[in-house]
Amino acid sequence: MEVILLEKVQNLGAMGDKVTVKAGFGRNYLIPQRKAKLATAANLAEFEALRAELEAKAKAELDAATARAEKLKEIALVLPANAGEEGKLFGSIGTADIAKACTDAGVEVDRKEVRMADGALRELGDHTVGLHLHVDVDVEIPVKVVREEA
Repeated sequence: MEVILLEKVQNLGAMGDKVTVKAGFGRNYLIPQRKAKLATAANLAEFEALRAELEAKAKAELDAATARAEKLKEIALVLPANAGEEGKLFGSIGTADIAKACTDAGVEVDRKEVRMADGALRELGDHTVGLHLHVDVDVEIPVKVVREEA
């Protein structure tokens, strides 16, 4: 299946590229998410007419993500958690907790943007958490998990 990408898609191509993808990927992900259109003559002409508008929108999104990344580089999160004697948490700190802490610190972050290698933090101490704000913008922030005061 040939599609025209309406925005940059990681590991696939840039906006305006005509790429061949498996039918299920195109039909079930790219087209419903409005990331691509079928590569027909009518859709190619429509894309060329809207190219400037789409490029301006993509630039605005990139600029917004870059500005958020600059703000996030200045943040160091400290999260209190209930833990046992060996430093193991009773429970864990997940993506929603990290996103809420960033939002509380003044930078809006969605839980889908948080990338954690192990899925969750389960120990006291210093950790590094990645945030994927845009296809081209990734930032890592330090997170310190401390024992919750009773």
